[in-house]
Parts: sequence; C-alpha cells; structure tokens
Amino acid sequence: MVSTHPRAWSSIAKKFVSGLTGAGLVAFLFLHLSGNLTIFLGKEAFNAYSHGMVTMWHGAFVVLADTGLVLFFGGHIVSGISVANQRRRSRPVRYEVVGNAGGPSQKSRASITMVISGLALLVFVCYHVAHFKFGPGAEAGYTAQLPSGEEIRDIHRLVIEEFRKPLIAVSYVIAMLFLGLHLRHGFWSMFQSLGINNPKLMPLLVGTGWVVAILLATGFLGIPLYILFGLPLPGENPLALGVGVLA
Repeated sequence: MVSTHPRAWSSIAKKFVSGLTGAGLVAFLFLHLSGNLTIFLGKEAFNAYSHGMVTMWHGAFVVLADTGLVLFFGGHIVSGISVANQRRRSRPVRYEVVGNAGGPSQKSRASITMVISGLALLVFVCYHVAHFKFGPGAEAGYTAQLPSGEEIRDIHRLVIEEFRKPLIAVSYVIAMLFLGLHLRHGFWSMFQSLGINNPKLMPLLVGTGWVVAILLATGFLGIPLYILFGLPLPGENPLALGVGVLA
C-alpha cells in the first residue's frame, strides 16, 4: 500500500522530477552528440550545423532550448540532491564497505558518488558553455562562409585549436568519464524513479545503462582525443594547425 503521508508523496514527487529531468537530459545528450559528430563530415558541415542551431526560428529555437536545459538541469540537481539528503537522513549509519548491495538497491561506487559526479558535471557544463558558446567569434576573426556566401562564426576552427591544447582536451576527457560514471547508475535509476521497474526488468535496465554510459562517454571524449593527437579531419591539412601534442 502506498503511504498517504505528505512526506511520502513529497519523496515520490522528488524522485519523479529527478527521473523525468534525467530522461530529458539523456535525450539531449544523444542529440548533442549527433550534432558534434558532424565535425567528422568536414568544416562546412560542422559550421552549418552550429549556425543552423543558432538561427533556427530566427533565433527563438536556441533561446527555448537554453531555457529548457536550465530548467532540466536545475530540476535534476535540486531534486537529486534533495533525494540524496533524504536517503542519508533515513540511514544515519554510513556503509563501511563499498559494494553491490544486491536486489533492487544495486548499491555501487557509481550510486554512492552520484552527487559528486553530478556536481562535477555542473561545473563542466558552465565551463563548456563559457568556452565555446560564449567564446571568441567573428569579432576575434573566427569567421567562415557557407556555400551561399553567408559569413558565419567559424566554430570548427575554435574547436580544433582548443582541443589541440593538451590541458583542455584532457579536462574534457575527465569530465566525460564523470558523465559515464553518472549515467552508469543514473540510467536505470531514472526508470525506477518514474515507476518503470521490477525485478525481471532490472537486469535489462542495468545492462542498458552500461551501454548508454559507454556510448555517450566515449562518443564525447573521442572527439577531443582524436583532435589532440593530430588525426586529420575531412578537408584538413594535418600540418596546418600543428600536430596534436607536438604543437
């Protein structure tokens, strides 16, 4: 029987918000990765993708997307921390051994460090937005032309130059390892928070969580590593900007 106590409903609501916002963020990550991977289609494709996002619906799309992301990130962080605090208060004795608790809890190092990995990702997102979204543009000479002749921001050049700096590339790789750690536990937990879970379904969700974590983490971290080591992209002279860690 489901408790009718206000605290019980508050806990259920927080978990639902955490699960729903988590699902939205996972969907965003797949869409964002698919866009980022256009860098392997060449400079024109990557710049056209970036420019298309900024100018879609006369700029309204990016405003709506940014607003939605802020709300999803905010909701996920607040609900996640609140649920973690509630769990800690209900279990005053800390675990002495880190390991899988078995059953539906699936306690692991990933689950215990969810708040830590989540906060690390929050710091990274703020840095990432400042780095590329609000980084140098046309005023600093980062310009390119579409086949139509329209002059746009050369985000492709900025990405290449930045990821050929070892410290920046490695910092992105570390952040994506945190992403994989967060998703490894968060994916199946998302379904549990939404009430979509049972003992028979659990192994499938946990396994899928591993797959999603690996796909997204390696997909994102593969780009800076590929560029860092000077591997040529379509239409690029590998000597034009220096070769990877030797630059």
